[in-house]
Amino acid sequence: MSMLPPAAVFRFPWEVDSVKEGESVRTFGRLVCYQPDESRVTLSAQHASKEHHVFVHTQFVEPFNPIIGAQYLVLGETENYEGVGVMVRARVLNCVDGVNTALLQKAITEQRSFFTERECKQGEVKQPEDVT
Repeated sequence: MSMLPPAAVFRFPWEVDSVKEGESVRTFGRLVCYQPDESRVTLSAQHASKEHHVFVHTQFVEPFNPIIGAQYLVLGETENYEGVGVMVRARVLNCVDGVNTALLQKAITEQRSFFTERECKQGEVKQPEDVT
């Protein structure tokens, strides 16, 4: 019985739109727009020759010094906003400029593989044999 919420799963920016409302996520992107009057930033990431945008509500992390063009990592919960779609309500918004995004994507993929493999092994161990 845990009192803590589940850990936020790393999602690629192009996957954030498919996350259920209220679910915790971690994602990243290059800051391309800051709208202080709306407490909103837009992060951008390239994937398969397409640019993907993640909208982030920044009310809980303000004031902060936005650096347009810098890489950011965000941790928060998803919410649906009319006219925008899915928006991440940021609890943490860190500038991680200089991070190797290709290496970060590889690390996320490796972490997913590890967790999937671990779940499969735990499923094999937990299944009791039929003793009759």
